Amino acid sequence: MELLLHKAGKKQADRLQVADQVFAADYNEPLVHQVLTSYLANGRCANKSLKNRAAARGGGKKPWRQKGLGRARAGTIRSPIWRGGGVTFANNQRTYASKVNRKMYRGALRSILSELVRQERLLCIDELNISAAKTKAALEALAELGLDEVLIITDSISEELHLATRNLARVAVIDSHEINPYSLVGFERVLITKAALEKVEKWLA
Repeated sequence: MELLLHKAGKKQADRLQVADQVFAADYNEPLVHQVLTSYLANGRCANKSLKNRAAARGGGKKPWRQKGLGRARAGTIRSPIWRGGGVTFANNQRTYASKVNRKMYRGALRSILSELVRQERLLCIDELNISAAKTKAALEALAELGLDEVLIITDSISEELHLATRNLARVAVIDSHEINPYSLVGFERVLITKAALEKVEKWLA
């Protein structure tokens, strides 16, 4: 299939041949949902940890003998019903990691990219030139392309591009190696350079 390739200073876009299996694949919604859910789950950090009666310090000695004192039986002072004792059903650190194999992950990316092409949300340019490391320069460059909220995918992130876009709340810049399903579906438009497109195509083909 063909994608429009926009070049700086030219009003008419060229046509770029791309692989059908990457940019014209059928949209597999269950696969995309599973991969996206797994990606978000793998980013969770469960750092809540409480001590149960076994983890609480102390309590190794039986506080008093079993019989003869008229008191309730007690085996440790770190029982959950004691002050300073452990917590009943204590929350411990856990992992939310969910594994998907490489074939499924790449298939989901192909589905998302193909759907972006069908919805005309994927824009390919020859290269993105930022005149200066200033937010104003980035806004002017994006305004020429008619973009506001956008994910920019480049072959390599230059210092000028990073500094010019870091204060824009609705603009994100990632390297072609950092492409992921969450970023692709999280923006209204996706702007990708030709060099990055070729790397992504080679990776997913």
